[in-house]
Amino acid sequence: MAHLRIIQDYDSSFSLNPEAKQALFTLLNSEAFLKQIAEQLTCAKVEFTELLFQPVPYSTTTPKGMPPVFEQYHQSPDYAIVNVPPNFMFTAKVFSPSRLCAVYRIT
Repeated sequence: MAHLRIIQDYDSSFSLNPEAKQALFTLLNSEAFLKQIAEQLTCAKVEFTELLFQPVPYSTTTPKGMPPVFEQYHQSPDYAIVNVPPNFMFTAKVFSPSRLCAVYRIT
């Protein structure tokens, strides 16, 4: 029988080198990607807020699987949280963390 381990605290901090950050932001701001997100959300337009976070394990302090400071965007109808596509991470040479989420503002 599998046992679940409750994680009390998880360090979700990370930093990207300037080149990787610039490459990733360029991809996340690309017209084709913005259009794809807007179509998925059935809205006119979205804009990248330049906010990124690493998803975290679900825990008592992170019930939404994100650092608590980002929960305001999860609960707001004016924002959308999008998984950064793996091919974007690879193209931008971002290998750690292995997953990121980006915050978009619905306009």
